[in-house]
Amino acid sequence: MGENAKKSRSGDKDAKIREAIYPRLKAHLESGKLAITLLLDEEERDQIRDLCLLTNKPFIYAVNLSEDKILTSEDQLRGITGIESSAIPVLPVSAKMEMEMLEFSSEDRTAFLADYGVNTNPMDAIIKTCYDLLGLQYYFTAGETEVRAWTIKKGWKAPRAAGVIHTDFEKKFIKADTVNWKDLVDNGGWSKAREL
Repeated sequence: MGENAKKSRSGDKDAKIREAIYPRLKAHLESGKLAITLLLDEEERDQIRDLCLLTNKPFIYAVNLSEDKILTSEDQLRGITGIESSAIPVLPVSAKMEMEMLEFSSEDRTAFLADYGVNTNPMDAIIKTCYDLLGLQYYFTAGETEVRAWTIKKGWKAPRAAGVIHTDFEKKFIKADTVNWKDLVDNGGWSKAREL
């Protein structure tokens, strides 16, 4: 912190911001709280990124529950775990149910979950939450024989997203034609969907 104080006096804007954040961050950490739960704006959060604090990384708590408790709400789970910050999702999962469903078909999995009053697989919610916390999304490519999902950062433009498939696609990108999957299915394929 001594070097930052010197920079602060010399007029370094970033050093002044850090000089204001560090005491707050230190007190927050010493009270046993995670850095990610300290209320900071985006500029302030950028200023502590180079500290590489593990507790400044996105967190998710997946609480392993028995089948009969799988419908426990996030608020109830927060009470059980003591996680107060809304910056950290707390979601239910049942490892036993997941193990039982490993060999199930999609239809059997849906029926199995319905027997417990569950509409969607809790693991799907955990995966989606993880993607959201990491700023990721996926897009699909479809051909005659396969459909494939590709993971990209949210906000990437089409050329950069195409580069995930192959670097040549990014370098020689011309345009992207997109269609909603439902329109593709409803119209029997790409040709009709594109025409409409």
